[in-house]
Amino acid sequence: MELRTLNDLFMHQLRDLYGAEQQLLKAMPKMQAKITSEELKQAFTQHMAETQNQVKRLEQVFQSLGVEPEAEKCKAMEGLLKEAEDFMSQDMDKPVMDAGLIASAQRVEHYEIAGYGTVCTYAKYLGHTQALNLLKETLNEEKTTDEKLSMIAETSINMKAENH
Repeated sequence: MELRTLNDLFMHQLRDLYGAEQQLLKAMPKMQAKITSEELKQAFTQHMAETQNQVKRLEQVFQSLGVEPEAEKCKAMEGLLKEAEDFMSQDMDKPVMDAGLIASAQRVEHYEIAGYGTVCTYAKYLGHTQALNLLKETLNEEKTTDEKLSMIAETSINMKAENH
């Protein structure tokens, strides 16, 4: 696909995010299986359900634009998830694993926040109001998840990892 216009770039970015969310859905159960903190496990469970809805929401975005949903392989997400997988393969105490999984998850969230922020800007500029509203909803969920992970890390997980 040639990228000649902002709309072309917008579509490219949407396909990348669609692929990223699908990759994340495949990886999340592996990450969740390594978690020992009940609070963190619950946060991952909630975000997995949100991620499933985010995939559906992206499909609605594509539909609102009159195009078929199509995913591109997101190399950035692939790298972030490979890094998380490598981390999980190491031998460590369980609280340290939990702290590291929060770090991995927040890297993913920050990537998604950047991506969704960008497509929101494009959608607004291009006048895709329905797409913008759907994308903003996902952006807000990603920001909330990031804040929740920070709170869990700062109020319990990091202390457990340090004092273990």
